[in-house]
Amino acid sequence: MTVQHPIPPRQSDDRLGGIIKLAVMAVGGQGGGVLGGWIETLARANGHVAQATSVAGVAQRTGATIYYIEMAPKSERMPVFSLMPAAGDVDVLIAAEMMEAGRAILRGFVTPDRTTLIASTHRALAVSEKMVPGDGIADAGEVRAAIGVAARRAILFDMDRVAIDRGSVISASLFGALAGSGALPFPRAAFEAAIRAGGKGIDASLAAFNAAADLAEAGGAAVAAPGAKQIARPGQPTGSPRLLVEWQALETRVAALPEAVRDMAGAGLRKVVAFQDAAYGTAYLDRLDRVLAQDRSDADWALSRAAAKYIANAMAYDDLIRVADLKTRSTRFARIGQEMGLRQDRLLALTEFFHPRAEEITGMMPARMGARWQASPARMAWLDRWFGHGRRLRTDRPATFLTLWLLGGLRGWRLKTLRHAQEMEHLDRWLSAALAEAPSDHALAVEIIRCRRLIKGYSDTHARGTSKFDRVTGAVALLRGRADAADWMRRLREAALADEEGKALDGALATVRSFL
Repeated sequence: MTVQHPIPPRQSDDRLGGIIKLAVMAVGGQGGGVLGGWIETLARANGHVAQATSVAGVAQRTGATIYYIEMAPKSERMPVFSLMPAAGDVDVLIAAEMMEAGRAILRGFVTPDRTTLIASTHRALAVSEKMVPGDGIADAGEVRAAIGVAARRAILFDMDRVAIDRGSVISASLFGALAGSGALPFPRAAFEAAIRAGGKGIDASLAAFNAAADLAEAGGAAVAAPGAKQIARPGQPTGSPRLLVEWQALETRVAALPEAVRDMAGAGLRKVVAFQDAAYGTAYLDRLDRVLAQDRSDADWALSRAAAKYIANAMAYDDLIRVADLKTRSTRFARIGQEMGLRQDRLLALTEFFHPRAEEITGMMPARMGARWQASPARMAWLDRWFGHGRRLRTDRPATFLTLWLLGGLRGWRLKTLRHAQEMEHLDRWLSAALAEAPSDHALAVEIIRCRRLIKGYSDTHARGTSKFDRVTGAVALLRGRADAADWMRRLREAALADEEGKALDGALATVRSFL
């Protein structure tokens, strides 16, 4: 985490009538609207006229919203402000995520003769990155290299982490980095006053603001300040003494694992406990112990390390209970309200879109009942007619919210459902298939465990992934006994990840069959 200060701040260009032009690129949940409001308040409170506009990006992370602010000292002649940023005509560009900085450079908003670039180095993956079957994550290193050429000045560090460590959101640390950059002609106290004028989350916002401003000024590493608000780790029970005792017992079991396995097992344990409960965490560690019994220290416990990750992923599957829980969490409503700049005298109306398949509905039924329904084409067609066209639900309305809240609280029911029975049957079948190969071909067993990465998401995405998984692991019988079996299993998995249609996998399987 570094802050770069190659040259002093650039003053506003008199040829442009003293107008300072600032653009913020952010997506939902990053507080771009709040940040834009703070900047506008800051300018107006310090003897400037200002105009703020926003241009919404495309949904689902395919484009950021651009918040554009122009400001100038008050004078007898009112300046004419633009509504949108123009290439080569931006003084300060703030990017709430690394790839947004790259997009700003591509659009010409960042220029070496003019622009101060303030960007967080963390990543929030775009849909185009997530939808790739394999690893579609873009290279942030290329963006860093481009920044070194394109920007006049660059201030780069993980502003998201600075905010999270202090119980705030990234908008506060972005505002702090702007203050520390010296790019605007206002004292730091004026920035703090703008935050206080907002009236919400002042203490946490100021903590993140000051930490980021100090980093931008001093060029130090971003670390949590002593006494900063700590966020509970996912899956770690808090409050109830009974839950704490259960959690400590699980942590003791993790601590007894081989060192090479410990970190991944700890992360997996937190994931499954957050998904269900401590007893579910015990089941996770029991499965991992089963793998450890057939693993080898001379192979650096590779089988157990892979199993620690993918068993947790398999146990923490997506279902309607999980979706409903996420939709009704108070932290989500608070985040959306902050992003929308919600005032105390306003109400937030929120519409959620649900499109469950018939399989999701039957998956919530008791295991035997759900199996009977899934076996009946007439019943499945009836469910599809009722739910296939989707639903728009207003979660700001008490009845709708209460319905989803109750659904999200059905963790105790989850273990009795058809969906859970199906997921656990598939998990145990996969795990048994891998362990059956471990005594004779340890490397092949490791690659079978890693094939679980083919399954992710929910609905149609989950179905496609499961189909590819079954086709790849079905080739074990063709590869068993070959010296290069593990290598071919890896090739098949990579072929399945190469394209959504599965053409590469078809070709790789044809090659394997030619061995016979």
